[in-house]
Amino acid sequence: MVGWRSIELLWRDLDKPIDQFQHCISMTNATAWFAARGHHKVEEACEMYCRAANMFKMAKNWSAAGNAFCKAARLHMQLQNKHDCATSFIDAGNAYKKSDPNEAIKCLNASIDIYTDMGRFTIAAKHHISIAEIYESDLVDIEKAIAHYEQAADYYKGEESNSSANKCLLKVGAYCAQLEQYQKAIEIYEQVGANTMDNPLLKYSAKEYFFKAALCHFIVDELNAKIAVEKYEEMFPAFSDSRECKLLKKLLEAHEEQNSEAFTEAVKEFDSISRLDQWHTTLLLRIKKTIQGDEGDLK
Repeated sequence: MVGWRSIELLWRDLDKPIDQFQHCISMTNATAWFAARGHHKVEEACEMYCRAANMFKMAKNWSAAGNAFCKAARLHMQLQNKHDCATSFIDAGNAYKKSDPNEAIKCLNASIDIYTDMGRFTIAAKHHISIAEIYESDLVDIEKAIAHYEQAADYYKGEESNSSANKCLLKVGAYCAQLEQYQKAIEIYEQVGANTMDNPLLKYSAKEYFFKAALCHFIVDELNAKIAVEKYEEMFPAFSDSRECKLLKKLLEAHEEQNSEAFTEAVKEFDSISRLDQWHTTLLLRIKKTIQGDEGDLK
């Protein structure tokens, strides 16, 4: 076994190649060694693992950095330093994001368990979002991303952070619509729209949320969409004068007449002033395809 003095000299010499630090950690059962020598030595071990992890980060050896941060986290837990333990797991997760997304998720989940145990639900929600983003971009598992956004929203609601909760719910709503889970998407957009329409700073966004809810209704059933538009106008009178509401009425009329050209022209007119994003375009195409004889594009 490599002795403590050898470890200390090696870790203090910043000119040593990074693989020597990896060799040092792999040869030394540091956790057991420091634990056998008491509280003070365990604290020293935490510090040294963190220093090694940061050096691995400088060398862009992300897996080794994550591993070192994890070892520091376990030692902090042994010392009952919950906050430091959670912080080290987060540092590990951030390092693993660049090399091993699944390990990153494990570390972030470990930090979430600690923060929820401490009653720090706002911080836990933040890291649920981080996990959701990994599932979105790296692992492309939208169902799991949705689950973590929903959990984050629940925690934010419990802490009265309604604006943050709404942001998470809107991500869920967007994905649910893409996955053809229209009823769930409708409920979310109506809920967020109702929450924002009485807020002087946010009410301008309510028309967008009601517009999205109406599009989801439209895909399910034309009559549902008509009833929904009337309901939204009654709930939020400003919706009646919005370009979104006027577009919906033109689309409903074109759909009732099975006039795909009128449908496309209404979309083009709206898009020339307010650019439609990919989400809106996808849903509008799905609606247009229900018109008899339609070719399924918006050109």
